[in-house]
Amino acid sequence: MASRVPTFTLSHQGIDTPATLHWNLETAPLVEKSVCRGEGMLAKDGPLVVATGKHTGRSAKDKFIVRDATTEDTIWWDNNKAMSPEHFAALKADFLAALGERDTLFVQDLYGGSQPEHRVRVRVINELAWHNLFIRTMLVRPPGEELAGFEPEFTIIDLPTFTADPERHGARSGTVIAVNMTERLILIGGTAYAGEMKKSVFSILNYLLPSDGVMPMHCSANIGPSGDTAIFFGLSGTGKTTLSADASRTLIGDDEHGWSDTAVFNFEGGCYAKMIRLSAEAEPEIYATTKRFGTVLENVVIDPETRALDLDDATLAENTRGAYPIDFIPNASTENMGPVPRNVIFLTADAFGVLPPIARLTPDQAMYHFLSGYTAKVAGTEIGVTEPEATFSTCFGAPFMPRHPSVYGNLLKERIARGGVDCWLVNTGWTGGKYGVGSRMPIKATRALLNAALDGSLKNVEFRRDPWFGFEVPVSVPGVEQRILNPRDTWADKADYDATAARLVKLFNDNFARFAEHVDQSVRDAAPKGDATLSTDQAQEATVPAA
Repeated sequence: MASRVPTFTLSHQGIDTPATLHWNLETAPLVEKSVCRGEGMLAKDGPLVVATGKHTGRSAKDKFIVRDATTEDTIWWDNNKAMSPEHFAALKADFLAALGERDTLFVQDLYGGSQPEHRVRVRVINELAWHNLFIRTMLVRPPGEELAGFEPEFTIIDLPTFTADPERHGARSGTVIAVNMTERLILIGGTAYAGEMKKSVFSILNYLLPSDGVMPMHCSANIGPSGDTAIFFGLSGTGKTTLSADASRTLIGDDEHGWSDTAVFNFEGGCYAKMIRLSAEAEPEIYATTKRFGTVLENVVIDPETRALDLDDATLAENTRGAYPIDFIPNASTENMGPVPRNVIFLTADAFGVLPPIARLTPDQAMYHFLSGYTAKVAGTEIGVTEPEATFSTCFGAPFMPRHPSVYGNLLKERIARGGVDCWLVNTGWTGGKYGVGSRMPIKATRALLNAALDGSLKNVEFRRDPWFGFEVPVSVPGVEQRILNPRDTWADKADYDATAARLVKLFNDNFARFAEHVDQSVRDAAPKGDATLSTDQAQEATVPAA
């Protein structure tokens, strides 16, 4: 059996510690150590259940990138917080000192990226066994024979019990996520929310891949029976994981991907799904993972006596999560890759209830909506967010985008044009009124419309042009209630709908002003206008020919 301990050890990286090092443990021993160390408990059907304490979501305000010669002109500093090299040096010294005080550490050597020519080698050092299991589940696991010769390109040191000193370390609080692109080192302290590790790897790939002409994406992806790949952009809570886990299609991945000249490839080897109020009826493939050994459930309520789960209980967090290997989804791709896409879907949870359940976009409209990244933050995804609120997150993932959005937007537009890709905007948010008045879009309607888009039949129906946003909306689709296709028809107060739509158009235009100088005129012309020369009632009757 090949050694799982690499010849390139921590000492080769200048890391000295007397701790017992557990190298590249597999699932069973990591679960065993997590339970024995009191880090979590086994549920009755097998998953490991853990609690993350006060941090039940990402600490976006505590993430920093070191500003130095490498990053000065390549990072989008309007969106990313800077840390000085001096502050990072102090933080690194204290992290290394903390490693020297630990008696046990867990180390995993992993890949970020499934396409060999575009992946990065990542070493992760953890003080918690369950964190080590989490990151092993989420990233791509090298074959055993590759571990002995593994040399990391990036290293993550993850110490939840470390407390940052804002004055000494240049941090905002006792929590810190610090990324040094020059030293290729990420330091995470003061938070037990494991998702910080996976998003740090995502940020690394978002920084590196555009230089190679590869489009990094915050999206899920799957493949149809005819080999047609679809990618789904969207922030957490908009349905990326749910809608990509379709029994009729092969799953590539649920969250992070690259689009190269030859493939769409998963950055990860696992899935990280929201678990709150999960049901076997609505999401059977994901629900089944809650009964599997090897799944890690975060902040899910468990009965300490029976070990039964209560997925409906949000006592610990609204943002309950499950991490599981991608092969727990029965129809997952064995290679974590698929052909370049035929369809691009932008998912948005429209808290205003204005957008239709689906709309067809031109390439210029696609770039406009990609750069806009309109959605609603869903309760619990970030600390301090207790209910959905309208937001614009450029590229459907602004917190993870180190470069200027125009870099990613131009890459996307180029690839859409090159491949003749069909683009769709899908609202998984509210219908019949804004949040608090209307109801959430029925998932059955969303799936029916997506299926029609992906199998090509939607292109053959009659469309109308939306008077506010200018995109094309189907007038009727077999199997879908016609009324739901026109959001204005679902509102009891039509005047309120018009006023709300006008407000949303203004929000779009105000937000896009910061990108206008970085895009072509054709993209600026794709902005919603709410044409005052065409009454809303007349616009409902204006149709466009089927493709």
